[in-house]
Amino acid sequence: MPRFALKVEYHGAPFVGWQRQIGLSSVQGAIEAALAKLEKRDHNIAAAGRTDAGVHAMGQIAHCDMERDWKPFRLSEALNYHLKPHPIAITACVQVDDGFHARFAAMERQYLFRVLTRRAPVTHQAGLVWQVKQPLDLDAMQQGADILVGRHDFTTFRSTICQSDSPVKRLDRLQVSKHETPYGTEFHFDVRARSFLHNQVRSLVGTLERVGAGSWTPEDVRKALNAKDRAACGPVAAPFGLYLMHVSYPEPLFE
Repeated sequence: MPRFALKVEYHGAPFVGWQRQIGLSSVQGAIEAALAKLEKRDHNIAAAGRTDAGVHAMGQIAHCDMERDWKPFRLSEALNYHLKPHPIAITACVQVDDGFHARFAAMERQYLFRVLTRRAPVTHQAGLVWQVKQPLDLDAMQQGADILVGRHDFTTFRSTICQSDSPVKRLDRLQVSKHETPYGTEFHFDVRARSFLHNQVRSLVGTLERVGAGSWTPEDVRKALNAKDRAACGPVAAPFGLYLMHVSYPEPLFE
């Protein structure tokens, strides 16, 4: 059976997350239903990251196995037709080796978190950013972020329902940048690692927001990390500011 890698973009608001759940709307379920329109059987696709409810993606990677020898362009076009009206798009498709696995072959996952600071209610960016009303200190947040980069026990920044075997992860990048936009000041958190714990990115951003607001100091971040205690974590940021942007593999998938 030919195997295909799919690059998937989606707006997370209507979904319970990536993972299929009986009786609920999920990204995986919508794509598998579209695949069943093309080949009438049960489909089981795998993805690089199981994003939570409300989380978006610009570069999620999934793989599927087909019985027919589809041309990649025709497969992506057919899927996009049957995915309507879901806010999901297959933006690239390529045939891969049978041994390729979207999750296990991934070398790095890159997430973007968007925080918008303004007092007025959000209109055009509603559901796409996490809004906070107070100004934030970029330098203080970056000082706190620098403490978190590297290999650590991230128990403090791990959901209590996380199923990972170990809380020890290596965080390769946590860069904060400031952007002036027509609708307000945005802070972007560029977060990269081979793999993440459940709710890790949102926990890190929520904690750093407290630093930016002046409620915490950068050293408080170090204390929270060293505590290895979920109770020491700051508030968890809202899901709708989070985007899965890119997944890296040993060889580039798409030209």
